[in-house]
Amino acid sequence: MSSKSRFAGRIAVCAGAVALALCAPMTQAQSRLSGNTVRIGVLTDMSGLYSDVGGQGSVIATQMAIDDFVAANKPAYKIDLISADHQNKPDVGANKAREWYDTQNVDMITDVLNSAVAIATAKVADEKKKLVINTGAGSTRLTNEDCNSHSIHYAYDTYALAAVAGRAIVQGGGKSWYFLTADYAFGQSLESDTTGIIKANGGSVLGSVRHPLNASDFSSFLLQAQASKAQVIGLANAGGDTINAIKAANEFGITPKQTLAGLLVFISDIHSLTLQVSQGMQLTTGWYWDLNDETRKFGRRYFEKAKKMPTMVQAGTYSVTMNYLNAVKTAGTDDADAVTAVMRKTTYNDFFLRNGHLRPDGRMVHDMYLMQVKTPAESKYPWDYYTVKATVPGDEAYQPMSQSRCPMVKKT
Repeated sequence: MSSKSRFAGRIAVCAGAVALALCAPMTQAQSRLSGNTVRIGVLTDMSGLYSDVGGQGSVIATQMAIDDFVAANKPAYKIDLISADHQNKPDVGANKAREWYDTQNVDMITDVLNSAVAIATAKVADEKKKLVINTGAGSTRLTNEDCNSHSIHYAYDTYALAAVAGRAIVQGGGKSWYFLTADYAFGQSLESDTTGIIKANGGSVLGSVRHPLNASDFSSFLLQAQASKAQVIGLANAGGDTINAIKAANEFGITPKQTLAGLLVFISDIHSLTLQVSQGMQLTTGWYWDLNDETRKFGRRYFEKAKKMPTMVQAGTYSVTMNYLNAVKTAGTDDADAVTAVMRKTTYNDFFLRNGHLRPDGRMVHDMYLMQVKTPAESKYPWDYYTVKATVPGDEAYQPMSQSRCPMVKKT
C-alpha cells in the first residue's frame, strides 16, 4: 500500500466519534505512565497501637487527595488506591511492599507508621526503584545510615521532636531526665536525639528503661523512673504506649512531682487522655488543624468523613499524595527518579507544609511548632486543644546537613 493510501485509510478509521478519541494524540503523561495508571499504596497500622494516628484515617486522607487532584486536573489516566495492615511487623511490611511493587504495579507507598517497618520498606523501594514517602515513621535512621534515593521522610522525625519540645523543656528548667523508651528503632532514635539536645543545653540524663512495643503494664517501668528522682520523665514512645504510660503515671501519683514529657504526642492521644489529664504538656508537631483558615478548612472536611480531626500523619498523607501527583503530572511519568527530581526542585507551601523543601538526604524540611496543651477552661470548642508557643523554621528544627550520616550526602 502506498503512503497516500495508508494516510487515507487512517483518516477513514478515525472518522467515527469513538475512534477519534483513540486516534487523538496521547499526552506525555499518558504515554509514559505504566499501564496508564498511577497506583498509590497506604501501608499502615490498621488494628494496633498506632491505628488512631494513621490507619483508616490515612486511607481516607489519601482518597481525599486523589479525588481533589482528579477534580482539578481531570487526568486522562487512572489513579488507584490500595491499602494494607503491616501489623507493626517489619517482615510483613517489607513483603507487602515487594508484592505491591512486583505484582500490583504500585508506584508510591505512603504512611508506613512504624520506623522498623519503614526501614525495611525503604530497602525494598530502593531495590525495586519505586518510591516510599513516609509520614508516620519517625526514626532519623531513614535520612542517615538507612537513607536511599527512593525514600522520602516527610512529616516529622525524632531529631525535630527533640530539638523543639526537648530544648524548650530543658531551657524551661527541666534539667535532669529519665527515659521510658519503646524498644525498637523509633524509640531508640528518639531517646538518642533527645539526649543530644538535653546535654547540648546543659541538662543531664540519669538513666533509661526500655519497654516492649504495645506494652500492657507500665508499672515497673514507671517505678524505675520515679526512683531516679529525675525532674523529667521523657516518653520516647508513641500512640497507645504514650497514652497508657501517661494514664499509669497519673494513677501512681508520679505527676505533678515529676514532669512527663511526651516527645511524640498526637491530637488523637490528647482526645483519648482528655485535657484534664494532659493539660500543660508541651509537645512538637508539624501540623495542627486549628492553625489558620487553610488548616481549619481541611480539618473540617476530613471531620465530615472520619468523625474526628486529623492527626499530623493523616494530614501529611493527604499532602504527600497531592504533591506526589502534581510531580507525576509535571514529570509526565511515574518513573520514581523523574518524579523525585521534580520534587527536589519544588518549594512547598500548602495547608500542611510551610517553607518546605526536599533535601538530598530525603528529608522534607518544613516549619515545626511547639505546642502547649490547653486547660479545660481554655478550650472553647471541640478539638480546641493546643496553644502555639513557637514556630520553629525547618532549618532550625531538623538535623543539620553537616551532621548527616547519609551515604548520598557524603557522595555529593
